[in-house]
Amino acid sequence: MQQSPILITGATGKTGRRIVQRLEAQGHLVRRASRQAAISFDWNDASTWDAALHGVETAYLCYSPDLAVPGATATLSAFVDKAIQQGVRRIVLLSGRGEEEAQRCERLIQRPELQWTVVRASWFSQNFSEGPFVDMVLNGHVALPAGGVEEPFIDADDIADVAVAALVEDGHAGQIYEVTGSRLLTFAQAVRDIAEASGRDIDYIQIPTEAFIAGAESAGLPPDIVWLMDYLFTTVLDGRNAHLGDGVRRALGREPKDFADYARRTVAAGQWKEAA
Repeated sequence: MQQSPILITGATGKTGRRIVQRLEAQGHLVRRASRQAAISFDWNDASTWDAALHGVETAYLCYSPDLAVPGATATLSAFVDKAIQQGVRRIVLLSGRGEEEAQRCERLIQRPELQWTVVRASWFSQNFSEGPFVDMVLNGHVALPAGGVEEPFIDADDIADVAVAALVEDGHAGQIYEVTGSRLLTFAQAVRDIAEASGRDIDYIQIPTEAFIAGAESAGLPPDIVWLMDYLFTTVLDGRNAHLGDGVRRALGREPKDFADYARRTVAAGQWKEAA
């Protein structure tokens, strides 16, 4: 079993939390790194990097809030340089599918001295239960600036499984895994799957992007999150990701989880019970 700790950035987030659980269940030593962790880590504070990287040979990088935000490339470049200096030899990077800025960041880890793996993902299924859309689901009215464009929503559990495999197994170095769900869905269809699984009436309402952004700002969301939501809905959600990827199958030898299965599991776990 690997003796040096495996660094997990964003260890309390959707993917990081799941990766930590899986690695620890397998008996690996894990170093949780986040603003709330025992070892405080902040992408925007380079003084926190040394402690997180000390003694680490393998790392999972999940940049917050997204690799597409301004300044991410410079920050990630400096961090990767520091990581290599500290002795990191394997990096798994969570990247954004269909994001040109994120793919520029991917090249920063594609270094000859590293065993690197890229996991490209777009919209998470869990955005409806653990992310920005959960309150809308609970209230029975999901209002978003998304029309008929289809998206292959990816289950965060699949992302975690792929990342863990790349962190601890051989055979994943140099791979770019485009991870998607098993089928394409519009946001309205995804909401219908949630309504069917929960047995509740949940409306989907398409609204103008300007109204959505104004609502996010009035709700007090941080400016970088508001910027990211605007970018994802106005730039990335244009059909560029309306096709399935084979990343889950190539990495794990199985099919990805279906969105309807995610919805049923979430209902069974009681995550939407407040509005029942």
